[in-house]
Amino acid sequence: MKVAVLGTGRALPAHSRDSFQIDLDLKTGNRVSSSRVNRRFICREETQIDLARTASLAALESAKQKPSDLDLIISGASVPYQPIPATAPLIMRSLGIPDGVAAAFDVNSTCLSFISALEIAGLMINNGTVRRALVVSSEIASRALPWKEQPEVAALFGDGAGAFVLGPAHTASPSAIKAVRLRSYPSVFEACGIGSGGTKYDFDTEHDAFVANSKFTMDGKVLFRLTAQKFNLFVNDLLEQAGWKQSDVDLVVPHQASPAALDHLIRLTGFNRTQVVSIVEDYGNQIAASIPFTFDIAGERNLLTLGRKVLLLGTSAGVSFGGAALVI
Repeated sequence: MKVAVLGTGRALPAHSRDSFQIDLDLKTGNRVSSSRVNRRFICREETQIDLARTASLAALESAKQKPSDLDLIISGASVPYQPIPATAPLIMRSLGIPDGVAAAFDVNSTCLSFISALEIAGLMINNGTVRRALVVSSEIASRALPWKEQPEVAALFGDGAGAFVLGPAHTASPSAIKAVRLRSYPSVFEACGIGSGGTKYDFDTEHDAFVANSKFTMDGKVLFRLTAQKFNLFVNDLLEQAGWKQSDVDLVVPHQASPAALDHLIRLTGFNRTQVVSIVEDYGNQIAASIPFTFDIAGERNLLTLGRKVLLLGTSAGVSFGGAALVI
Protein backbone atom coordinates (compact mmCIF):
# COMPACT_ATOMS: atom_id res chain seq x y z
CA MET A 1 0.00 0.00 0.00
CA LYS A 2 1.32 3.46 -0.90
CA VAL A 3 1.17 6.01 1.92
CA ALA A 4 0.70 9.67 1.05
CA VAL A 5 0.59 13.07 2.75
CA LEU A 6 -3.10 14.02 2.52
CA GLY A 7 -2.85 17.45 4.16
CA THR A 8 -0.56 19.75 6.11
CA GLY A 9 -0.92 22.62 8.57
CA ARG A 10 1.07 24.90 10.83
CA ALA A 11 0.65 27.26 13.77
CA LEU A 12 2.45 30.19 15.37
CA PRO A 13 2.05 32.11 18.62
CA ALA A 14 0.88 35.69 18.34
CA HIS A 15 3.99 37.36 19.80
CA SER A 16 7.34 37.80 18.06
CA ARG A 17 10.68 39.42 18.94
CA ASP A 18 13.32 40.75 16.58
CA SER A 19 17.03 40.27 17.18
CA PHE A 20 17.95 43.94 17.21
CA GLN A 21 15.55 44.59 20.10
CA ILE A 22 16.83 41.57 22.06
CA ASP A 23 20.41 42.82 21.71
CA LEU A 24 19.31 46.20 23.07
CA ASP A 25 17.33 44.66 25.95
CA LEU A 26 20.05 42.20 27.01
CA LYS A 27 22.98 44.48 26.19
CA THR A 28 24.64 41.69 24.19
CA GLY A 29 26.21 43.87 21.51
CA ASN A 30 25.31 42.23 18.22
CA ARG A 31 25.61 38.59 19.39
CA VAL A 32 21.91 37.93 18.79
CA SER A 33 21.70 39.87 15.52
CA SER A 34 24.79 38.09 14.18
CA SER A 35 22.89 34.78 14.37
CA ARG A 36 21.16 35.92 11.12
CA VAL A 37 17.82 34.94 12.64
CA ASN A 38 16.01 38.25 12.33
CA ARG A 39 12.82 37.28 14.15
CA ARG A 40 11.32 34.44 16.16
CA PHE A 41 7.82 33.80 17.52
CA ILE A 42 7.43 33.20 21.26
CA CYS A 43 4.53 31.75 23.24
CA ARG A 44 3.11 33.94 25.98
CA GLU A 45 -0.56 33.01 26.41
CA GLU A 46 -0.50 29.99 24.08
CA THR A 47 0.36 26.49 25.29
CA GLN A 48 2.07 23.68 23.41
CA ILE A 49 -1.34 22.01 23.13
CA ASP A 50 -2.90 25.17 21.66
CA LEU A 51 -0.31 25.24 18.88
CA ALA A 52 -0.69 21.51 18.23
CA ARG A 53 -4.47 21.81 17.98
CA THR A 54 -4.32 24.74 15.55
CA ALA A 55 -1.77 23.03 13.28
CA SER A 56 -3.70 19.74 13.42
CA LEU A 57 -7.04 21.33 12.51
CA ALA A 58 -5.37 23.12 9.59
CA ALA A 59 -3.89 19.82 8.37
CA LEU A 60 -7.25 18.06 8.70
CA GLU A 61 -8.98 20.84 6.74
CA SER A 62 -6.29 20.59 4.05
CA ALA A 63 -6.84 16.81 3.89
CA LYS A 64 -10.65 17.22 3.85
CA GLN A 65 -10.86 15.02 6.96
CA LYS A 66 -12.52 15.36 10.36
CA PRO A 67 -10.86 14.66 13.71
CA SER A 68 -13.14 11.63 14.08
CA ASP A 69 -11.60 10.16 10.88
CA LEU A 70 -8.26 9.68 12.68
CA ASP A 71 -7.30 6.43 14.32
CA LEU A 72 -3.72 7.43 15.21
CA ILE A 73 -2.22 10.59 16.69
CA ILE A 74 1.54 10.79 17.17
CA SER A 75 3.18 13.76 18.85
CA GLY A 76 6.76 14.04 17.63
CA ALA A 77 8.44 16.71 19.74
CA SER A 78 11.76 17.17 21.49
CA VAL A 79 10.23 18.39 24.75
CA PRO A 80 6.80 17.15 25.93
CA TYR A 81 4.10 19.15 27.64
CA GLN A 82 5.06 17.30 30.82
CA PRO A 83 7.20 14.19 31.46
CA ILE A 84 4.24 11.91 32.24
CA PRO A 85 1.71 11.27 30.67
CA ALA A 86 2.55 11.59 26.99
CA THR A 87 1.47 14.72 25.10
CA ALA A 88 -0.45 13.01 22.26
CA PRO A 89 -3.51 11.98 24.34
CA LEU A 90 -3.95 15.61 25.39
CA ILE A 91 -3.77 16.70 21.72
CA MET A 92 -6.34 14.00 20.91
CA ARG A 93 -8.63 15.35 23.64
CA SER A 94 -8.18 18.94 22.40
CA LEU A 95 -9.44 17.81 18.97
CA GLY A 96 -12.62 16.43 20.52
CA ILE A 97 -11.87 12.81 19.63
CA PRO A 98 -13.79 10.49 21.99
CA ASP A 99 -12.11 7.97 24.27
CA GLY A 100 -11.17 4.67 22.65
CA VAL A 101 -11.54 5.85 19.04
CA ALA A 102 -7.82 6.31 18.28
CA ALA A 103 -4.36 5.49 19.59
CA ALA A 104 -2.22 8.40 20.79
CA PHE A 105 1.45 8.30 21.78
CA ASP A 106 4.68 10.31 21.64
CA VAL A 107 7.94 9.86 19.74
CA ASN A 108 11.08 11.74 20.75
CA SER A 109 14.24 11.88 18.68
CA THR A 110 14.72 15.61 19.39
CA CYS A 111 14.90 17.64 16.14
CA LEU A 112 14.11 14.52 14.08
CA SER A 113 11.04 13.54 16.11
CA PHE A 114 8.74 14.40 13.22
CA ILE A 115 10.70 12.19 10.79
CA SER A 116 10.64 9.28 13.26
CA ALA A 117 6.90 9.73 13.83
CA LEU A 118 6.32 9.96 10.07
CA GLU A 119 8.00 6.60 9.54
CA ILE A 120 6.06 4.89 12.34
CA ALA A 121 2.72 6.25 11.12
CA GLY A 122 3.55 5.26 7.54
CA LEU A 123 4.42 1.71 8.57
CA MET A 124 1.21 1.38 10.59
CA ILE A 125 -0.89 2.57 7.65
CA ASN A 126 1.01 0.30 5.28
CA ASN A 127 0.39 -2.80 7.41
CA GLY A 128 -3.30 -1.99 7.82
CA THR A 129 -3.20 -1.24 11.55
CA VAL A 130 -4.57 2.29 10.99
CA ARG A 131 -6.28 4.11 8.13
CA ARG A 132 -5.72 7.81 8.88
CA ALA A 133 -2.91 9.21 11.01
CA LEU A 134 -2.05 12.65 12.37
CA VAL A 135 1.62 13.38 12.96
CA VAL A 136 2.11 16.68 14.79
CA SER A 137 5.15 18.46 16.18
CA SER A 138 4.48 21.33 18.55
CA GLU A 139 7.50 22.97 20.13
CA ILE A 140 7.97 25.75 22.65
CA ALA A 141 11.64 26.15 21.84
CA SER A 142 11.89 29.46 23.70
CA ARG A 143 11.98 27.76 27.11
CA ALA A 144 15.25 26.90 28.91
CA LEU A 145 17.50 28.85 26.55
CA PRO A 146 20.96 30.10 27.62
CA TRP A 147 20.43 33.82 27.02
CA LYS A 148 23.13 34.78 29.55
CA GLU A 149 25.62 32.00 28.82
CA GLN A 150 25.24 31.57 25.02
CA PRO A 151 23.01 34.33 23.57
CA GLU A 152 24.16 33.45 20.04
CA VAL A 153 22.75 29.93 20.59
CA ALA A 154 19.55 31.09 22.31
CA ALA A 155 18.96 33.48 19.41
CA LEU A 156 18.46 30.60 16.97
CA PHE A 157 15.20 29.25 18.41
CA GLY A 158 11.53 30.04 17.98
CA ASP A 159 8.17 28.46 18.79
CA GLY A 160 5.74 26.85 16.36
CA ALA A 161 3.92 23.71 15.26
CA GLY A 162 3.46 21.69 12.09
CA ALA A 163 1.28 18.71 11.24
CA PHE A 164 0.68 16.11 8.51
CA VAL A 165 -2.36 13.94 7.92
CA LEU A 166 -1.33 10.63 6.35
CA GLY A 167 -3.36 7.95 4.66
CA PRO A 168 -3.40 5.50 1.75
CA ALA A 169 -2.57 7.13 -1.57
CA HIS A 170 -5.14 7.05 -4.34
CA THR A 171 -4.41 4.24 -6.78
CA ALA A 172 -3.81 6.55 -9.75
CA SER A 173 -1.82 9.13 -7.76
CA PRO A 174 1.98 9.29 -7.87
CA SER A 175 2.02 10.48 -4.23
CA ALA A 176 3.99 8.26 -1.88
CA ILE A 177 6.51 8.15 0.94
CA LYS A 178 9.35 6.46 -0.94
CA ALA A 179 11.90 6.12 1.85
CA VAL A 180 12.68 7.15 5.42
CA ARG A 181 16.16 6.81 6.91
CA LEU A 182 17.67 7.58 10.32
CA ARG A 183 21.23 6.98 11.52
CA SER A 184 22.81 7.85 14.89
CA TYR A 185 26.33 8.87 15.95
CA PRO A 186 26.37 8.67 19.77
CA SER A 187 30.14 9.28 19.98
CA VAL A 188 29.21 12.99 20.13
CA PHE A 189 26.18 12.55 22.40
CA GLU A 190 27.26 15.41 24.67
CA ALA A 191 27.47 18.01 21.87
CA CYS A 192 24.06 19.48 22.70
CA GLY A 193 21.21 18.91 25.08
CA ILE A 194 19.46 19.69 28.37
CA GLY A 195 20.83 17.59 31.23
CA SER A 196 17.97 17.97 33.72
CA GLY A 197 14.39 16.76 33.63
CA GLY A 198 15.06 13.03 33.41
CA THR A 199 16.76 10.61 35.79
CA LYS A 200 20.31 11.95 35.38
CA TYR A 201 20.02 14.40 38.29
CA ASP A 202 17.84 13.88 41.34
CA PHE A 203 15.89 17.06 42.11
CA ASP A 204 16.03 16.48 45.87
CA THR A 205 19.55 15.13 46.44
CA GLU A 206 21.33 16.88 43.51
CA HIS A 207 19.36 20.10 43.41
CA ASP A 208 22.29 22.37 42.48
CA ALA A 209 23.30 20.11 39.58
CA PHE A 210 19.66 19.86 38.50
CA VAL A 211 19.38 23.66 38.30
CA ALA A 212 22.82 24.09 36.68
CA ASN A 213 21.91 21.68 33.87
CA SER A 214 18.37 22.90 33.21
CA LYS A 215 19.21 25.04 30.17
CA PHE A 216 20.05 24.04 26.62
CA THR A 217 23.72 23.97 25.62
CA MET A 218 25.31 23.36 22.24
CA ASP A 219 28.82 22.93 20.85
CA GLY A 220 28.26 23.95 17.25
CA LYS A 221 31.82 23.18 16.16
CA VAL A 222 31.47 19.50 17.09
CA LEU A 223 28.19 19.24 15.18
CA PHE A 224 29.64 20.97 12.11
CA ARG A 225 32.63 18.60 12.07
CA LEU A 226 30.43 15.52 12.23
CA THR A 227 28.11 16.70 9.47
CA ALA A 228 31.12 17.60 7.31
CA GLN A 229 32.43 14.05 7.68
CA LYS A 230 29.22 12.01 7.47
CA PHE A 231 26.17 13.88 6.18
CA ASN A 232 26.76 13.69 2.44
CA LEU A 233 27.17 9.89 2.65
CA PHE A 234 23.92 9.72 4.62
CA VAL A 235 22.07 11.70 1.92
CA ASN A 236 23.48 9.43 -0.80
CA ASP A 237 22.26 6.37 1.10
CA LEU A 238 18.79 7.90 1.47
CA LEU A 239 18.64 8.62 -2.27
CA GLU A 240 19.71 5.04 -3.04
CA GLN A 241 17.02 3.71 -0.67
CA ALA A 242 14.42 5.79 -2.56
CA GLY A 243 15.76 4.65 -5.94
CA TRP A 244 16.61 8.25 -6.89
CA LYS A 245 19.62 10.11 -8.18
CA GLN A 246 20.43 13.56 -6.82
CA SER A 247 19.36 15.05 -10.15
CA ASP A 248 15.86 13.59 -9.59
CA VAL A 249 15.24 15.78 -6.53
CA ASP A 250 13.06 18.82 -7.19
CA LEU A 251 13.01 20.33 -3.70
CA VAL A 252 14.76 19.97 -0.34
CA VAL A 253 12.90 20.83 2.88
CA PRO A 254 15.52 20.81 5.63
CA HIS A 255 15.39 21.17 9.38
CA GLN A 256 15.89 24.90 9.96
CA ALA A 257 18.76 24.50 12.43
CA SER A 258 20.37 27.87 11.71
CA PRO A 259 21.29 30.02 8.69
CA ALA A 260 24.88 28.80 8.99
CA ALA A 261 23.73 25.16 9.17
CA LEU A 262 21.70 25.54 5.97
CA ASP A 263 24.72 27.06 4.24
CA HIS A 264 26.72 24.06 5.46
CA LEU A 265 24.10 21.62 4.14
CA ILE A 266 24.11 23.22 0.69
CA ARG A 267 27.92 23.11 0.51
CA LEU A 268 28.06 19.46 1.61
CA THR A 269 25.29 18.05 -0.57
CA GLY A 270 25.73 20.14 -3.70
CA PHE A 271 22.04 20.99 -4.00
CA ASN A 272 21.33 24.32 -5.64
CA ARG A 273 20.36 27.02 -3.16
CA THR A 274 17.14 27.58 -5.10
CA GLN A 275 16.15 23.95 -4.41
CA VAL A 276 16.44 24.36 -0.63
CA VAL A 277 13.54 25.96 1.27
CA SER A 278 14.88 28.34 3.92
CA ILE A 279 12.65 30.18 6.40
CA VAL A 280 14.96 30.19 9.43
CA GLU A 281 15.70 33.93 9.21
CA ASP A 282 12.04 34.74 9.92
CA TYR A 283 10.99 31.92 12.26
CA GLY A 284 14.14 30.50 13.88
CA ASN A 285 14.80 26.87 14.73
CA GLN A 286 11.46 25.34 15.79
CA ILE A 287 13.16 22.03 16.71
CA ALA A 288 11.06 19.07 15.47
CA ALA A 289 8.30 21.38 14.19
CA SER A 290 10.62 23.05 11.70
CA ILE A 291 10.36 20.39 8.95
CA PRO A 292 6.53 20.12 8.80
CA PHE A 293 6.19 23.90 9.32
CA THR A 294 8.58 24.60 6.42
CA PHE A 295 6.88 21.95 4.26
CA ASP A 296 3.51 23.66 4.79
CA ILE A 297 4.99 27.01 3.77
CA ALA A 298 6.48 25.37 0.66
CA GLY A 299 2.98 24.19 -0.24
CA GLU A 300 1.61 27.68 0.25
CA ARG A 301 4.29 28.95 -2.15
CA ASN A 302 3.14 26.42 -4.80
CA LEU A 303 6.42 24.51 -4.58
CA LEU A 304 4.74 21.13 -3.95
CA THR A 305 2.95 20.43 -7.21
CA LEU A 306 1.78 16.92 -8.07
CA GLY A 307 4.56 14.48 -8.89
CA ARG A 308 7.45 16.56 -7.53
CA LYS A 309 10.18 14.68 -5.67
CA VAL A 310 10.99 16.18 -2.28
CA LEU A 311 13.65 15.38 0.30
CA LEU A 312 13.11 16.12 3.99
CA LEU A 313 16.52 16.33 5.68
CA GLY A 314 17.74 17.07 9.18
CA THR A 315 20.06 16.50 12.08
CA SER A 316 19.33 16.19 15.79
CA ALA A 317 20.90 16.04 19.22
CA GLY A 318 22.17 12.60 20.03
CA VAL A 319 23.56 13.00 17.34
CA SER A 320 21.38 11.64 14.52
CA PHE A 321 20.78 12.29 10.83
CA GLY A 322 17.36 11.75 9.33
CA GLY A 323 15.45 12.19 6.13
CA ALA A 324 12.51 11.15 4.01
CA ALA A 325 11.90 10.97 0.26
CA LEU A 326 8.38 11.96 -0.79
CA VAL A 327 6.59 12.11 -4.09
CA ILE A 328 3.91 14.80 -3.90
